[in-house]
Order: sequence, then structure tokens, then C-alpha cells
Amino acid sequence: MSMNVNPELKQYIEEEIIPRYDHFDAGHRRDHVRMVIASSMRLAEAYGLDADMVYAIAAWHDVGLVNGRERHHLDSAVLLLEDERMREWFTPSQLQVMHDAVEDHRASSGHAPRTIYGCVVADADHDNEALTIIRRTIQYGFDHYPELSPAEHRQRCYNHLQEKYAEGGYMHFWLPESEQSPNLTELREWMKDPHVLDAKYDEVLQMLTDTPF
Repeated sequence: MSMNVNPELKQYIEEEIIPRYDHFDAGHRRDHVRMVIASSMRLAEAYGLDADMVYAIAAWHDVGLVNGRERHHLDSAVLLLEDERMREWFTPSQLQVMHDAVEDHRASSGHAPRTIYGCVVADADHDNEALTIIRRTIQYGFDHYPELSPAEHRQRCYNHLQEKYAEGGYMHFWLPESEQSPNLTELREWMKDPHVLDAKYDEVLQMLTDTPF
């Protein structure tokens, strides 16, 4: 991360915000938020955005999962605004932009992000490695649908990948720098061949079996 972030802000987020992800489902823990932060900061540098704002937006984007997944983007935005400490580093107008960006990050929100900051965190949230996308989809299924059989888990994963990541799926990038993501291209290539996708699913499943989560 080459952009400089206010050290006091960074310390607060590292000590008080990032640890909240330890309590979420396996697909939304510290490794996820750190990935989103790193990807967000890369895009922020390309667009010359405020480093502190981008860092905080990325860190806060999923904290609303504490109240469940369905409204987590809305709850995350509210929790950010309600944090008194944020007023030490940001103006009311900056906080409103940050609120909107967090609220707009969800891929299925149904509308484009209102600002470049929302585009950044939305794109960063989706720019996972192809195997990571499969892993997070499997983990989410295990956490939320424990009653499913192994075959049903596999089919649920494939259905989700098709609905979200295939050509015409509801997930897409907003910024030109993100649209040609090699991660998405690779995943779509795997999805074209059932044998390849089966092999990748089995590879991830074996990793999860060898490393309990």
C-alpha cells in the first residue's frame, strides 16, 4: 500500500474495526477485508482519491454483517456514521460520501454507486482470485446451509457462480481499470468447462478439509 494513511486513523481501524471481522462467516473475515483494503488503495492511487477516506470505507464496508447479511450494506453505512471517532478525521461532507460508498458497495443493490468512492470499494469487493471466489462461496454455503448434502452444496455453489459471475450475471465492475480483471476472466473460463469447474471445486474442498475453518 503505497498511499499514506493517517497513522492514528489506521491504528484505530486496525485495533477496533478489523477485529470485528473475526466474528463473521468464513468468507468475510480478516483476509477478506484486507483484500478489499488493498484493492481499494490501488484503485484510489490510480484516481488520485483521498487515501484516508478510501481506507476507512474499505475497512467499514462489511461491519454491518453483525446484524445479518440482507441489510449489511445499509447497516455498515449507519455504523460508520454513528462512530464518534470518525469525526476526528473526517468532515460531515466526507462522512456522507463515505456513508454512500459503503451503502452502494453491494453487487446486488440494483443501482450504480453514487460516487467514485463507491465504485472503488464495490470493484475492490469483487476482485478476488478465482479460487478465492469458489472458496468463499463454499464457505458461505457451509455456514448458512448446513443441512445440504455434499452434492447440494456443490450445486448451490455452481448456481451462485452462474448467477453472479457469468456473462450477464449481476456482478460487474464499474471502473475501466477493473473491467478486465484477470481473476474474473479466469473464473469464467473455468465455468465454461464442467470438468474444469469440478476439479477446481474439489481442489478448494480439499484445502478446506485439510485446514478446518
